[in-house]
Formats: sequence, C-alpha cells, structure tokens
Amino acid sequence: MKVLIADKFEKSGIAGLEAAGCSVLYEPELQDAALAAAIAESRPDVLVVRGTRVTAAMIESGGLSLIVRAGAGYNTIDVAAASRRGIYVSNCPGKNAIAVAELTLGLILALDRRIPDNVSELRMGRWNKNEFSKARGLYGRSLALLGYGSIGQEVARRAIAFGMEVTVWSRRFSEGRPSRGDDRVPIRTAASPEAAVDGADVVSVHLALSPQTRGLVNDALLARLKPGALFINTSRGELVDYTALERAVRERGVRAGLDVFPAEPSSAAAEFTTPIVLLPGVYGTHHIGGSTEQAQEAIAEETVRVIASYKDTGKVPNLVNLATKTPATHTLVVRHLDRPGVLAHVFDRLRSGHINVQETENVIFDGAEAAVARINLDGPPSDAVLQSIQAGNRDILDLRVVPIQEGR
Repeated sequence: MKVLIADKFEKSGIAGLEAAGCSVLYEPELQDAALAAAIAESRPDVLVVRGTRVTAAMIESGGLSLIVRAGAGYNTIDVAAASRRGIYVSNCPGKNAIAVAELTLGLILALDRRIPDNVSELRMGRWNKNEFSKARGLYGRSLALLGYGSIGQEVARRAIAFGMEVTVWSRRFSEGRPSRGDDRVPIRTAASPEAAVDGADVVSVHLALSPQTRGLVNDALLARLKPGALFINTSRGELVDYTALERAVRERGVRAGLDVFPAEPSSAAAEFTTPIVLLPGVYGTHHIGGSTEQAQEAIAEETVRVIASYKDTGKVPNLVNLATKTPATHTLVVRHLDRPGVLAHVFDRLRSGHINVQETENVIFDGAEAAVARINLDGPPSDAVLQSIQAGNRDILDLRVVPIQEGR
C-alpha cells in the first residue's frame, strides 16, 4: 500500500508505516497544483495531511481510497468530493486534546496576569510593578465552555484544579444525549450558549465547525459577557464573528486570547495581518494549539493505526464520511444455504427490477451450512421480482420484505 504524506509528520510515524508494510512517499511541502500533480503521477492509495488543503481536483486526479487527517478537524478536506468517489476520510480525534487544553489555560493566565505585556515592558527597560500588579486571579472565577468534547473536558479538569467554577453548554446535553466525559469532574450544564456565558468571567470555545456552529459567537452572544471578561478561542476562527469581537474589545473591555483566525494562511510561514491582534488586550498565537511534541507523537501513532487497520483488515477507524442514514426503505431478508452464487442471483434479480442495494449483511450459522442475508433496498421489490428470486435458485430457503421504520 502506497502512502503519500503531504505535510510535516513525525519520524516515528513514518517508521511505523514502513514497519506495517507500507511504501511511504514523504513530500511535506506539496500543496495546491503540485499536490494534485503528485497524486496523479504517483497514484498513492492513502493521502496523509495535517493543515494542507485537499480539494476536489486532487481527489479526482488519482486512485486514492483513503485520506487521513493527522489531527482532529477535517474542514480543510473536501469531504463531499471524497464521498462522491467512495473514498474514506478518517481523522485522529482527541490526540491533541491535552495540548490544546494546555494552551487554553496558558492564554487565560497570560490575559489575567498580562504576561506578554510584562515581558515587553521589561525588554524596553521599563519597570512598572504598580501597573502589572493589577490582576484578578483565577481562583473562584467562573469559566463557561462552549463545547464539551475531548478538548473541553481536558480544559475543565485543569480549570477546576485552579479552583474555577465550570459551566458547560454542549449540543450533546441540550439534545439529551449522555456525556462521554468524566462524571467525577464537577461541572454545571447550561441549556443554551447564552445561558452558559451569562455572568461568566472567562468564556472558551471548543466546538467543531458546522453549519450550525459557524458564527455562533456573534454580537448578541458577546453582549452577554460581563465587561472585562476574558474570551478564548483555540477551536476554529469561523465559529466567531471577529468584527463583533473587535467591538466587544473596544467598547466593553473584553480581553481575548486567540489561536485561530478566519482565512489563515495555508502554509506554515506567510505574511498575515488581521486587525484584532493589534488591539490592546488581545493576545494572538499562530494556530499552535495541538503542536506539542507529545501531541504530534500521539497523532502519528494514531495515523499509523488507522492506515495499518485499513491495509490489514479493510476497516477504517475514525471514519467521518459514512452515511448515518441511507435512502433505504425496505429490508429484504433472505434465508439460504451457504453456497456460491446465491447472493449474485439475488442481486441480479434486484437489478432487473431497477432496485438499488444500499447496504447488505450476510450472517453465517454455526457449521457454515446456512446463512441469512439482510439487504437494505431503496424501494420494495414487486411480487414478480420476489418470485423470480425464490424460484431462480434452489439454495434459497425463504425470503421476506420488512419496511424500515423511521429512526432505525
């Protein structure tokens, strides 16, 4: 199996892929047209990226069957284009959670104690203890977390160790789904983002980017922050209306720690300007939340696990683009002898009836003499089709059609 790595990647990960029997092409500087050309020329089975954009043109230029995002988010990959061509897209969720949580707490501390400004003043030869002694402290302060996935949970653990009171809003909670977190972490839950941020001393965003969350942090939400509150975003720039955040900084004294921005450069080094980082009380970092040695080693290890599983079993862990609901309306249940050609006959008769198979499962009984196939279809087969299936192969013992109930 040929693997093209088109981003910086740990040496341990390359060694792990080679030990798993993969042929590795390591081209970390490839992007845009050069990457599309490399995919077309070398025709890898697997593409591994971190921040490099993967476009429809790249996906359609070669014979890829798997794209792995060596990280959590996958908004830089055209997942819809991959799905149209039956290409798996996988990621490495949670492996950088501790690293992002550590930066989040670092930004909170930096804002509260104005650490960068302290350093800057000293470097300019100025001693200003009276000014920089003005800090509120974190103990007993309230922290609102928007999102409670693996990163949000790690932030909560660390904030509680600082003596902060943590309130969480998560769609999981508002939809009645159980938490996957640690029940020993004492958090309070809020019914809405607005309820979470009301009266909070610190607000930190840890949401995945989706049509529902894009621009979630807007003028109306920011207006609920108390004057002088701290706002942290180490998640995705597109979750926040940065023009509205600028107004909150200028007019209400909100102070912000930002690791992500809209329209960030796609390369690791580039010219980049954004007005908000020039404001007093705003500290910006270079989208480095997950960039610790520990996190990158963990991500490399998980990437190797995903690709090795695909190579050895055909199964892909951490898939992000399988359908949660297909157009299937009926299930054809076929009880049959475990003989060659039975399912081929069934599928041929369904094709003649212009019925499409959405999913199929064939369960073998002890002794490998008989089996039951469950075949999900996009419509009910006619009586004539069912009769042709039953009569056309003597190894078919029985069949029936079951409507698929909504929510199954």
